[in-house]
Amino acid sequence: MSSTPLASVLFVCVHNAGRSQMAAGFLSHLAGDRVEVRSAGSIPAEQVNPAAVEAMKEVGIDISEQKPKVLTTEAVQASDYVITMGCGDACPIFPGKNYLDWALEDPAGKGVESVRPIRDEIKTRIEALFAEIDAKQEA
Repeated sequence: MSSTPLASVLFVCVHNAGRSQMAAGFLSHLAGDRVEVRSAGSIPAEQVNPAAVEAMKEVGIDISEQKPKVLTTEAVQASDYVITMGCGDACPIFPGKNYLDWALEDPAGKGVESVRPIRDEIKTRIEALFAEIDAKQEA
């Protein structure tokens, strides 16, 4: 079995503090080293949203050590999939990439009770994305 990842996925939201961090956490947990996972933000926050950290901890995934990162052209170019979550026109577009725009509520400023449904929606989308990546490799 090859140690080369099946795909590279970049999750992008404005602050890289909630949605994109939760998505990256779920995909890393689900795919292990089978998928290269990145996340970034067009205007990164100082820290990951504590409510997002708590919501992920509830499902056994620790994102507490993650740091918001700035979106770079290089990160987009190096990714097979670019999944945006409300970053609008700040995301550079390159031919040949798989772009998905996930309309998800921004968890910024919300408590963990409000973040749970966002987390659960992200989990559902991540499971479908990983199944799609896996299926493309078998085709």
